[in-house]
Amino acid sequence: MGLFSRMRGGRGTGRTRGDDAEHLRAWAATHEGVEAFVEPRTAVTETTMILVAKDGEWTRRRVSGPDGARKLARSLKIPVYDAEIVGYPKRMRDHDARQRILRDRERRRDLGA
Repeated sequence: MGLFSRMRGGRGTGRTRGDDAEHLRAWAATHEGVEAFVEPRTAVTETTMILVAKDGEWTRRRVSGPDGARKLARSLKIPVYDAEIVGYPKRMRDHDARQRILRDRERRRDLGA
């Protein structure tokens, strides 16, 4: 393994991707109405896959590539979309907005207490 391998996403052992795939499997098993959205590789990040539940909760992990993401989604029996083409579902944005409001309320409550 090269000196900077770990910075590039653990390419040396492949272990990270296995852990990431296991996280996605476990997450999908504990949430309802899950859909997958594949994000392309960039200069900064590897290919990633976002799983979004029907309530908008989501998780993101690296995958071995677009084909690997589709293969994983098929094995989970969930629909898979290209995020670059279809974008992200509104329920995901709504979930993030609700969480932001809840965090702000808690922060204000903590400051007032």
